[in-house]
Amino acid sequence: MLSFEDLYISYSPEVYRFSVWLSGNKADAEDITAETFTRAWVNLAQIRTETLKAYLFTIARNIFLESKRKRHEHEDLPETFPDTKTNPEKIVELQSELDQIRGTLLSLPEADRSAFVMRVQHDLPYEEIARVLNISETAAKVKVHRARKFIFANHSKKD
Repeated sequence: MLSFEDLYISYSPEVYRFSVWLSGNKADAEDITAETFTRAWVNLAQIRTETLKAYLFTIARNIFLESKRKRHEHEDLPETFPDTKTNPEKIVELQSELDQIRGTLLSLPEADRSAFVMRVQHDLPYEEIARVLNISETAAKVKVHRARKFIFANHSKKD
């Protein structure tokens, strides 16, 4: 049987990254990740998806949606990830590009953003994405394709 520590060590980085992309906020992502593992551990015997990763993403997404419904607003906080080995101009350029992509991604509908992040960031198969979002596999493919197209179109305009 999988221990809580093993579960957390194995999957928390991916759940956290997924949560950051969903919420756009590191503090919210930390809360979502913590709550995800609490709920997962309590309900581990009731897994309803093929993979544990998809199950954890489902929980994280549901927590994000619950918190969004409770808040009714979304505040964007600037985030910086300084690289001490890169010159300041490059840091500003990279941060600006990341902010543009993050802004574009956050402007997508939540289901499209979730599908895109699960596919691109976490390499989940379309079948699992469809289960998490409770849609058909074809609809999952369409959501990922539309998100890619939208992000590329909006990112290309700014260059």
